[in-house]
Amino acid sequence: MNPSTISPCIIVADARLARDFYCTHFNATIWFDSGWYVNFKFGEDGPTLQFMEPQSPEQETFKGGLTYNMALQSSSLVDATHDRLVEAGLPIIMPLEDHPWGDRGFATLDPYGVALYIYADIEPSAEFQQYFK
Repeated sequence: MNPSTISPCIIVADARLARDFYCTHFNATIWFDSGWYVNFKFGEDGPTLQFMEPQSPEQETFKGGLTYNMALQSSSLVDATHDRLVEAGLPIIMPLEDHPWGDRGFATLDPYGVALYIYADIEPSAEFQQYFK
């Protein structure tokens, strides 16, 4: 098997919250929206993310326990994003800091409780260098 892409689709009670949140705070572009299913793209050729309202009784809504890792090009972009999201009133569940495993990042939450870890690569500490392949 060799998929060309893999992207999450989160089952939620109200997809409108995703539309507002990801377009407002992350400049996402909607490239499909049927009302109950919305597909976002980040950047021109960037990753995609989908949210969908249940279409059958067997589809349960998301209950938590998911983190998206969102890599940015530089630490300065991470800092600016952090400041912008704090100013917008989003919760910061992991503070902005340099991590010994090799990134500078922080985490916030989307309206469904999905954690968004926003980071940029930095030089890892000697302790963590051994884990890179």
